[in-house]
Amino acid sequence: MTESKETNGLKQGTLNILNGIGLGVIAALVPAAILGQLMKALLGVAPAFAQPVINITTFTQSLLAAMAGFCAAYLFQMNMIQMCSVAAAAMIGSGAVTFKNGLIMVAGTGDVINIGLTITLAILLIKLIGNKLGSYTTILLPIIVLVVGGGIGLLILPYVKTVTTFIGMIVMAFTKLQPLLMGVLIGMSFAAMIVSPISSVGIAVAIGLTGVASGAANLGITGAAYTLGIMSYSVNGMGTTLAHFIGTPKIQMANMLEKPKLFVPVLLSSALSGLLAAIFNLQGTPNSAGFGFSGLIGPLAAYAKMTPGWGSIILLTVLYVVYPVALGFFMRWLFIDRLSFAQAEDLRLEV
Repeated sequence: MTESKETNGLKQGTLNILNGIGLGVIAALVPAAILGQLMKALLGVAPAFAQPVINITTFTQSLLAAMAGFCAAYLFQMNMIQMCSVAAAAMIGSGAVTFKNGLIMVAGTGDVINIGLTITLAILLIKLIGNKLGSYTTILLPIIVLVVGGGIGLLILPYVKTVTTFIGMIVMAFTKLQPLLMGVLIGMSFAAMIVSPISSVGIAVAIGLTGVASGAANLGITGAAYTLGIMSYSVNGMGTTLAHFIGTPKIQMANMLEKPKLFVPVLLSSALSGLLAAIFNLQGTPNSAGFGFSGLIGPLAAYAKMTPGWGSIILLTVLYVVYPVALGFFMRWLFIDRLSFAQAEDLRLEV
């Protein structure tokens, strides 16, 4: 009985951390995903309005670790001091904050894997300390969690990044394969990354993913995002459903890792999407790969590599909207309605 309780407690704790990261991703990344390209388009017309919005949403992305830490601590039903301590430690361990020549710089979202590990360390510290500090808790707890939890997170960051680099090397090897096979494998790889703690954008930039490989990555993510959104629309509501592809499907990370069978429809969708990217010679850049439909970054990067005109616009509309919507409904019919392989409830998000 005790072992069963410990197992359930470990499972719930892991889900709390993954769900916390997922909620942090929504809060930190969705504003930039929705407003980023729109504001860039308005820069030439209304720079006094557009540039501040770009600055605000770009900076907000760098707060992903703090938001994820706060959300995870909230799910553990911690008090305000404890939640703030976890958020601060996560920010330090994320890698989004760098210290050089007496200057503090904040850029990027940080390493999501290390964010998760740092949050775990911070929460374990708080659980270990408990009420042992008595009336000094308010003063000492933030110091201990920040210095020990955040410090360890900062120390292990280079080693965690090594794992990310290794994954990037594997993906890079796919680009040397026959184009159609490459499209399938790249699409599947980036779809798997986008619903895991691994940063798809970080991998793409690290290995310099370009050309058709970049297009396959974006369309693979798009297929996965629409599939997850449409398979779960009956339990998540319209706003959360739209967040899957307008924002990021990473919000489903906890559900995917808890129920690995959900990777089957996701990887099938991404494989078919990556194949289409190779067939239609859809392209992109290292900086655009890994975003999918989010912020229209994938489609706009592809359009920049195409012959301007309505033909290209119609093709991109079909590939990034019409096709993935149809694919999502087909996957819902096949895996939920027909085969009962999964349930919409498996993808419910508590936002």
